[in-house]
Formats: sequence, structure tokens, C-alpha cells
Amino acid sequence: MSALAIIVPCRLESMRFPRKLLHPIKGKELVLWVAERIKAQAPDIPLWFAVDHPLLAGCIEKAGFRAILTADSHPSGTDRIAEANRTVQASYVLNVQADEPLVTAGQLNALAKLIQGDCPMATLCTPFKRVADFDNPNQVKVVKSATGRALYFSRSRMPYARDLGSAVDDAWLAQNPCYKHLGLYAYQADFLEKFVTLPPGRLEQIEKLEQLRVLEAGYPIAIDVTEDPTIGVDTPEDAKRFEQALEA
Repeated sequence: MSALAIIVPCRLESMRFPRKLLHPIKGKELVLWVAERIKAQAPDIPLWFAVDHPLLAGCIEKAGFRAILTADSHPSGTDRIAEANRTVQASYVLNVQADEPLVTAGQLNALAKLIQGDCPMATLCTPFKRVADFDNPNQVKVVKSATGRALYFSRSRMPYARDLGSAVDDAWLAQNPCYKHLGLYAYQADFLEKFVTLPPGRLEQIEKLEQLRVLEAGYPIAIDVTEDPTIGVDTPEDAKRFEQALEA
């Protein structure tokens, strides 16, 4: 048993980018870029990959990392992590997405600190820089309280500047921080088991955002701001952006 562990949920198939975790980038599978990045940024935190297919397990284990083969029927990454943690038995679990190859030590340390506080779940956000991203429904918005609690997550623009409407521009965003939610989470182990027993909420089903289940059920989510850049690889175009970042 460890006090803190990183568990990365991995699913072989992806609707927008089939088998993206095995997609080669400069001769190395995407999931291994993520594995090596996490190991370099958080060498002292035990790292595990919760996978749904032997192909993923083989790729990960061949590179010297640890994989746990979980059921292929899980409806979400959180369910997959919960199953894996019954083997790992960490008291606190950091959830890093398998398609986030630029996670930083600062982000992981912030999550580790938040989850050992008084909220059973924690996450991170970062300020939007461009209106084009702020308007993109695939980039999830979050509004937070002055005390560091998430108030709501949405695919819609939040907050909405009533007096400006479509006139909101990049300069306005620079003066009025609006936050993009990052796919990085932390859970207290007992709440992780509770989470997967909660029925999907109405808001979750409307927005298709699993974290809304927690808020709708009345549990608080701690949130902190990070300025560290991140690239989520959701499409082949994102993979090209990451490759370009490696060359920069």
C-alpha cells in the first residue's frame, strides 16, 4: 500500500482517433511519451497504467512500466482507476490522462497537495488565452469560487459577458480570466469507490461531463490554477501539434 499513486486509465479504442495511444510519434507510441514524461516529472510517486486491452499492457510493460489489465466494459476512466486501485491500494490517487504528454511536476504537486485537504476530489484549470478556444465546446470551461472550489463545468462559454456578447476578444480574456478545465484529477481512495456507485446525474448526461456527477451529488471539488502549458491529443491534428512542440 502507498499513500499516493498515479494511475493512468488507458482505453485502446477512441472514436475521434482510433487506437491513438499506440499512434507512433517520432517512433514512439503516444502512451510511452506520457509514461516517460510522468516518470521524469514525478519520479518518487508510484506509477501504474490501468488498461483495457493486452496490446496496451504489452506496449507499456515492454518499456518497463507497470500495467494492470482491467475490464473492457468500464463506462469511464474513473471506473477503470477504481478497479486498478483495488490492486494498488493507494490512499490518494492522481489521475493523469493517457493522452496528456506534457504534464508537469508543478501540476502533479498541486494535485497531490489539494487532495490531502478537505475535499474528496481535486482538479486543475488554466486561463484561456484565445477566444477561439473559449468558444470551442471541446475545451471544457470551469467557474470556481474565491475559496478554490469548482462551481460548475460546461462546454458552453462561462462566464458569459452579457454586455459584450460576441464582442469578447483576446484582450478581454487577458483582463478577465476565464478558465479551461484540464483533464487531471485526484481522488481520496474511499471517495473513488463512492464515485463509481453514484448514478449518472442529469447535468452530466446533458453536458457529457462526468465530473458534474460529483457536484450534482453534493460533493465539493477542490481546484487550483496552473499556467503550465498542456496539449491533449484527441485528434491526428493534435498529434501533429505535439510533434511540432517536440521539435521547437
